[in-house]
Amino acid sequence: MSAVAVRQPDLRTLAGMITAERADIPPAGLPLSLLSDLMSQIRCDTVSCAGLDSNRRQTWFSQAIPDHDGTSQQSVDEEHWEHYSQDPFDTYPERTGDLRSIVKISDFYSARQWHATGVYHDHYRRYGLEHELQLCLPVAPEQAGGRGRTVRLWFTRGPGPDFSERDRALLTLLRPHLHQAYLDAERRRCPVLQLTPRHWDLLHLVADGHTNAQIGRRLGITEGTVRKHLENIYTRLQVSSRTAAITRAFQDRMT
Repeated sequence: MSAVAVRQPDLRTLAGMITAERADIPPAGLPLSLLSDLMSQIRCDTVSCAGLDSNRRQTWFSQAIPDHDGTSQQSVDEEHWEHYSQDPFDTYPERTGDLRSIVKISDFYSARQWHATGVYHDHYRRYGLEHELQLCLPVAPEQAGGRGRTVRLWFTRGPGPDFSERDRALLTLLRPHLHQAYLDAERRRCPVLQLTPRHWDLLHLVADGHTNAQIGRRLGITEGTVRKHLENIYTRLQVSSRTAAITRAFQDRMT
């Protein structure tokens, strides 16, 4: 990829997007106002953001502007995962370990090759989509519950010009700030935890895989007291399992 200069007006607009204080924090993902701002800078028909678990072939949240116009999100997900493992564009981050590069469909296919793929026939052509640009953000295991999870942003267009190197350059500049925006939204969704030092001692042992009996021996308390502490922790964290408690408690370590 060749270097592309970004114009000063674009830089000023990007600076405003990055520093904007946003009130519309959704249950998952990025503020929709931020996705709208991205559409104003990267000309596209749709912009979407989703959390992908490539190991389980699951989508754990999904956003789109404009919305799917009545299209079932389940059907979109099924089409996506049906062809996922055969698509070098979709699987690029996990195949290469490269989460930083902004990639386009045309990086992997000629137009003729692309039109011959199953995913184009079953999904893209049906919705009138021709070009796509993908940005990937890392998600730490403490927050995501295991390896194989990423947050992806896709910019799509119908027939006409492909995305330009200017589009790629803008997203390359924005990517670390988008990652920070995602982390900030996660922190605002999950306010500061009110746990005692004893709770943290117990959670560290839970995270290390110890049973309640082993934790009791380590901390010099009964197994029943360990259970009471865990119940209190679950209530404070608004979770219902050991795994969820660890995910919730240690998510701020992702930074």
